[in-house]
Amino acid sequence: MNKPISSTSCQSGCWILAAASGLVVLAVCLFLIDMGILASIFMGAVVFIVVGLLLGWIFCSELKPLVQPNDTSAAPSAPEPAPVSEPAPATAPVAQAPKAEAPEVEAVEDAVRPEALSGARNGGADDLKMMKGVGPKLEIMLNELGFYHFDQIAGWSAAEVAWVNDNLTGFKGRVSRDNWVEQARKLASGQETEFSKRVSDGDVY
Repeated sequence: MNKPISSTSCQSGCWILAAASGLVVLAVCLFLIDMGILASIFMGAVVFIVVGLLLGWIFCSELKPLVQPNDTSAAPSAPEPAPVSEPAPATAPVAQAPKAEAPEVEAVEDAVRPEALSGARNGGADDLKMMKGVGPKLEIMLNELGFYHFDQIAGWSAAEVAWVNDNLTGFKGRVSRDNWVEQARKLASGQETEFSKRVSDGDVY
């Protein structure tokens, strides 16, 4: 096994390299750059000091023993036997609170497909995105199912809501969760909702 380098030997080696670097700089400044003897000596001395300190800091600052001679904390100690604990008295099981579950859409046995249109009426389709829960993608899906107007959605029964909930691919249950029927009734009668006001002001889309 190689012996570790002592701090003194490391420092000596670093300063030797620094002296060599200083002499090289001195020679370059004196003979190649023609800076003059004093300027060349000054530059060589600066390089000598800077390189010596830098090499000493890089290579010699970490040469510290991991375990001090008088440090007994690193020595492994024999494990103490674990205390023998007496069995805890039997207690009545603590009742756990039931976990909160996501609200489920109420199931309707006889789901009925709402009456659909082959296309929007002459006045054009309503902007179904005025309803909370209906984005551009969902509006296209509703149009493909034949639903273009607020008054269509406002008249859906519970069985029809159940059908639409089950047939919105990727958005199942959205009709009930966002109360589309209630929103559609207000919008069909010319009223505004808080969400439709935000859409009109350009704060949503």
